[in-house]
Amino acid sequence: MKDVEIHSCPELMDYIQKVGFLPLLDSGIRGYSAEDVVDEDCRYVVFDDGGWDWPLWKWKGPIVTEGRCVYGKFFAGKAGFVSRDWWPDLCNYRRSQHPAPTVDSIEEAILLTLQEHGSLITRELRAACGFTGPKMRSRFDGYVTRLQMACRIVTEDFVYPRDKHNREYGWGWSLLTTPEQLLGRDACTAPSLPEGKGRTAKESFERMFEHLKSLLPGATDQQIIKLLK
Repeated sequence: MKDVEIHSCPELMDYIQKVGFLPLLDSGIRGYSAEDVVDEDCRYVVFDDGGWDWPLWKWKGPIVTEGRCVYGKFFAGKAGFVSRDWWPDLCNYRRSQHPAPTVDSIEEAILLTLQEHGSLITRELRAACGFTGPKMRSRFDGYVTRLQMACRIVTEDFVYPRDKHNREYGWGWSLLTTPEQLLGRDACTAPSLPEGKGRTAKESFERMFEHLKSLLPGATDQQIIKLLK
């Protein structure tokens, strides 16, 4: 990628629209992440008193709610952004690789719970699905990550606890929902072609692959495939 230096949340929003796909942190491809393209002043810093600041982390909420993109664990189980223009292709391909959950499966229960409530933070969703016993957290998080990789769960926003002065603090919690509820069912169907047919999953993959190939000339085919799989 060409040298880029982003200094603000609006600049990063525009950049996501330009590149279409952008992992939040290290993607395995040099220079290809939001962390790589923001100015040093926007990266994670720890102060002498033990406090910390991370503008990029704080930008996630506004970008998700205002930035015309979708956020979730879409890149080899790691979080990142997908522009709404490219979302139908990613959704079309990923759902062909990860069929809808079977009846009475845990994945189906998770999706039905989200559909019933609209959106829930992760711990609320975990409790509503009955994953309250010892060592259940990591197991449940694994199901949610797989559903995000399948483009069946996305992050709607981020919720932060507040201190006694009503100030937000901490890392925040993902507010999860389904893409159909966030974007509408039409945004999760195969993109239409001029002749009126829907793009096949193979065509969606090839289109995304060629886009990333031109965007990341230094990346190998396997690196790109790993991001899209």
